[in-house]
Amino acid sequence: MNLDALPYTVLLILAEFSAGSLVAVLVADARGMVAAGYVRLSAAIVSIAALLALLAALNVSAADLEGYELAGDLFTPIRAVLAVFLALAIVYTLLVLRGGRQASLAAGALAATTGLVALGLLAYQLSPPTWGFAGTLLSLLAGALALGFVNQAMILGHWYLVTPKLPERPLQELTFLLLAVIAVQCVLVIINAAVPPREVPESTALLAGSLGSNPAFWLRAGVGLVFPLALAYMAWQSSNERAMMSATGLLYIAVGAVFAGEVLARGLLFVTGAPV
Repeated sequence: MNLDALPYTVLLILAEFSAGSLVAVLVADARGMVAAGYVRLSAAIVSIAALLALLAALNVSAADLEGYELAGDLFTPIRAVLAVFLALAIVYTLLVLRGGRQASLAAGALAATTGLVALGLLAYQLSPPTWGFAGTLLSLLAGALALGFVNQAMILGHWYLVTPKLPERPLQELTFLLLAVIAVQCVLVIINAAVPPREVPESTALLAGSLGSNPAFWLRAGVGLVFPLALAYMAWQSSNERAMMSATGLLYIAVGAVFAGEVLARGLLFVTGAPV
């Protein structure tokens, strides 16, 4: 992988994780069937991740990345949007801690929208070598939702281990949405791999080159997509059978697989120009 792109990869993963996790917890909380403690913990995690994403954005610049063309220097507006995202995430967390559910949902929705806007700016910034802005944007959004839903489903599974009588529908819904998002990712990866980039970045990285002969791409497809797709299906089936311990164990493995897949995908972007 391109070591020059490592700070950018960290920024993308943190931005995806924080925005996607917030979307996922809002989906779970909006149904009104999850424990308040779960929402409080999730809100705190989102705020910490948003802070780390802003710190990562403060440590990158357009001048640092060689061999990969960027769409100008948009890091100033990206930092501004991430700062607003962090502020709104903190407001959301404080409202959750105070118990203001309707106000917290409104603040959380506004924060999530801001986080997705940040991903849109990052997608535009990184789009010149790829086949198009749409492919890059959809890749980042799907990755954000995959990271968010797998993390929130795994966290929610722990509440069933200590309170077995909780309704099973929230975990069923999160695991089903995770399954759907990964399935969409599979389709997007096929499209983004099939459409050639406008420009292959000049890179001397070990895994630079075409996707078909790139072992990292097949690891991304196998470990980062097919494997968690199977795990998400089994976790969904387990939650339907109220085997919550099994579902949570499967989701633990899925978290690692999805994170590994996203890291590989963002690393491949900088050496191949393909938003897989």
